[in-house]
Amino acid sequence: MEDISVSIRNIQHYLYCPHRWGLINIECSWAENYFVTKGNIIHERVHNPDNSYVSRNKKVITSVSVYNDALGIYGITDCIELSKFRSGVKIQNLPECYKLTIVEYVDSIFHCDSEGVLYYSDEKKRIKLPFHEKYEAYLRELKKVLEEIRDYTVRGEIPPIRRNQKCSGCSFQDLCIPKIVGHKKRDSFLKMLEQEDRV
Repeated sequence: MEDISVSIRNIQHYLYCPHRWGLINIECSWAENYFVTKGNIIHERVHNPDNSYVSRNKKVITSVSVYNDALGIYGITDCIELSKFRSGVKIQNLPECYKLTIVEYVDSIFHCDSEGVLYYSDEKKRIKLPFHEKYEAYLRELKKVLEEIRDYTVRGEIPPIRRNQKCSGCSFQDLCIPKIVGHKKRDSFLKMLEQEDRV
């Protein structure tokens, strides 16, 4: 099963909700709502590789393909920030050495240490991720998730809805919940999930 490559986007979908991941990848379903559309609009700038720019003495490269052969994962980062750093890493076709900050996702393709941040566009706020402090724990969790994704993929099985799953903002409500509890019980099912989340 290790030879099944998994995209970063699949990992993101699975961590949000394994059942939703299954509907997308096993059943080939898709649904959008306000939040999905808003996210697409926010990401328009960084999803275009021609939109690279310089900001605050940093080179910002958008929509960069990344992969990790050892883990069998691949994908596209939103952007990578390059800050001049004497003992940093050399980047092809650029004259300086740089310290890397990979925004949204970190990968070992550059064979160097890097920082990772999440950027909340609504608040224009950056949250630094504690990769170095929790690297081993993150790696164990990632390997576990990859094993689950590959196992469900091979079996062609959609994971069940997990307890405490937050469903209220999900674009798949109309596709997902009616199949499990029926249209009439949908509201009470959502309320039950929200109450379990508060406990």
